[in-house]
Amino acid sequence: MSKGLVAKVSTTVGAPKKKVWDALVSPAAIKRLFDVLTASLALLVALPFFAVLVVAVVIESPGNPFFVQERLGLHGRRFKLLKLRTMVRDAEQRRAEIEHLNEAKPPLFKVRNDPRITRIGRVLRAASLDELPQLINVLRGDMSIVGPRPRLPYEFSLDDPAIIRRLSVKPGLAGLWQVSGRAKLDYDEALALDLEYIDTWSFWLDMKLIAKTFWVVLTLRGAY
Repeated sequence: MSKGLVAKVSTTVGAPKKKVWDALVSPAAIKRLFDVLTASLALLVALPFFAVLVVAVVIESPGNPFFVQERLGLHGRRFKLLKLRTMVRDAEQRRAEIEHLNEAKPPLFKVRNDPRITRIGRVLRAASLDELPQLINVLRGDMSIVGPRPRLPYEFSLDDPAIIRRLSVKPGLAGLWQVSGRAKLDYDEALALDLEYIDTWSFWLDMKLIAKTFWVVLTLRGAY
């Protein structure tokens, strides 16, 4: 066999292996591995505390301790977002009663002193503890540890190129706008920060945002 043929065969055999290796060490694969390991460890450590929170929610407001809501995920795919319930059971039915209290620019809806929120719910929201169940969403592959926050379907127009770009990554528990104002930001400001995150993403940026998120949560800044 000639040297040229040997080289050609070697290159052909090695190509699939290289593609597999490139896929394993791709940024997306590294991010997913980090998500799974982090979410698994966090759930394991937080499980006893999480159980206490579930009991506290049910004691004040009997019923399902979880709030399940449809949100937009990667490429606009809809998924069921999980939260600890922070409002009374019929909160969605009572929204029309407080539409006039909305403090945010449409399509967002935010009421600082929402009368539907329970006492334990205010504590959970202030410390972002109501979002603990979203670690399950991360394990399912619906979300990432870091990324733009998952939005409600009616908040986005899928015909908007900026929105399509914004939905090109998985939504996350922590993100750039969460450490830059959280509930104080309007729709356009939050969208601009989400796009900035996508354009400048790196693994080290995610680590930086996780560290900043811990500080923002501990100081109870911008949440209600």
